[in-house]
Amino acid sequence: MLSKKKIHFEISERKILLRIFDLLFVLLSLYLVDSFLKFDYISLSNNNFYWIVVLGIYINILGTVFEMYNLQVASNQFQVIRSIVLTTSTTALFYLLTPFFTPLLPINRLQILYFFISIFAGLLFWRIFYQSFLASHRFEKKAILICDREQVKELITGLENIDPHYRIVGYLNSDFSEKDTFFYDYVKKLEIEELERFVRENSISEIVIASQKTDGMTVPLYNQLLHLLESGFTIREYTQVYELITQRIPIQHFDKDFYRYFPFSRSNQNKLYLLIVRTLELVFSIVGLSIGLLLLPLILIGNALGNRGKLFYKQTRVGKNGIPFEIFKFRTMVKNAEHEGAVFATTNDVRITPFGKLLRKARIDEVPQFINIIKGEMGFIGPRPERPVFVEELAEMMPFYETRHVMKPGLTGWAQVNYAYGETMEDSLIKLQYDLYYIKHRSVFLDINIIIKTFSTVLFYRGQ
Repeated sequence: MLSKKKIHFEISERKILLRIFDLLFVLLSLYLVDSFLKFDYISLSNNNFYWIVVLGIYINILGTVFEMYNLQVASNQFQVIRSIVLTTSTTALFYLLTPFFTPLLPINRLQILYFFISIFAGLLFWRIFYQSFLASHRFEKKAILICDREQVKELITGLENIDPHYRIVGYLNSDFSEKDTFFYDYVKKLEIEELERFVRENSISEIVIASQKTDGMTVPLYNQLLHLLESGFTIREYTQVYELITQRIPIQHFDKDFYRYFPFSRSNQNKLYLLIVRTLELVFSIVGLSIGLLLLPLILIGNALGNRGKLFYKQTRVGKNGIPFEIFKFRTMVKNAEHEGAVFATTNDVRITPFGKLLRKARIDEVPQFINIIKGEMGFIGPRPERPVFVEELAEMMPFYETRHVMKPGLTGWAQVNYAYGETMEDSLIKLQYDLYYIKHRSVFLDINIIIKTFSTVLFYRGQ
């Protein structure tokens, strides 16, 4: 008999709900304003259906830029209000300034105010409801972890820190070679004979198996899992769950047969996709260099006063297939910054000048790299190119690190938009996981996601 399981929403389902109901609540708000006030700017009818479509596109794209669909932001009251204000302001501005796709400008300023309030109120009321109800513990996903004792803390925090609605409530030690006296916080330690009963009594959604020891799957444990599977409970392998939730590859849990479990995306060999990407790279590079030329007078003055060194500098980086090339950047550090040898840049690095910090935060220092893109040494999206000395160090410490070199390095990438600047080997490991995820799942939709998130990184001044 099937046990009654608790309702929960996956990460993708939550993001879809947020996007759909953002638009529905905004439309409801516009309808109410139109019903009770004299609102003549936009009329909701079948004849003007495309106006609604354009409004939905603006809200979804700009909402993504301002992180309204980041689940951590969506669950934080202060952060989501900030995102709502920014999304409402830019959506209203874009909608008003694109009359070719939207209604003609309103006849008075009061209509603009009504339009702004309608969008803001719709988004605000829906997000308050989401935080109070859907983001509460009522819909959290409960899971049980089967793993070796020494893995418990690492595996649990690896999942729960990414998804605030995913909760490991119990674990079963799969290492039976020694007596287990280890307990972790609120997570209940289970014995094999009580596994099935605990799953049924606690509305468990899935059982996650992370043991790397085949002898841990004993006959009694196997029979319990088989009964649960036959009863409709989900049983999944940890690396699959980790990849789905964190959107990065957990290479620390793979063995030497890594490549059997790591199929490269077909997009890496799709000639049409690569041709379109290359064409767009050239267009973006020309636009980027044009903007750089407009900013060049200000950069020259700032460099002369703040950096007091050559404006440009070159540095050897490792590119596709491990071939080194010279990367171009605007100077951000003092002269002879590495006279004692190459080291990672760190937060509040004393070698970075005040003007250099400004360039880094706004990502302006990377504008000259559009030259590398035009030359074909870099792409617009891909793993960030690293210096040969660091590549050697990282490759010795991290298996599969050089897998990053199967594609051209990029100006921006999945690691750059999801993780802060790497200062340590541990940071480099996490960024490697994101890079491998991109190589595995490379697609048009992931590229668009990265481009939009890159705008967020620049707008929120998150450069290093």
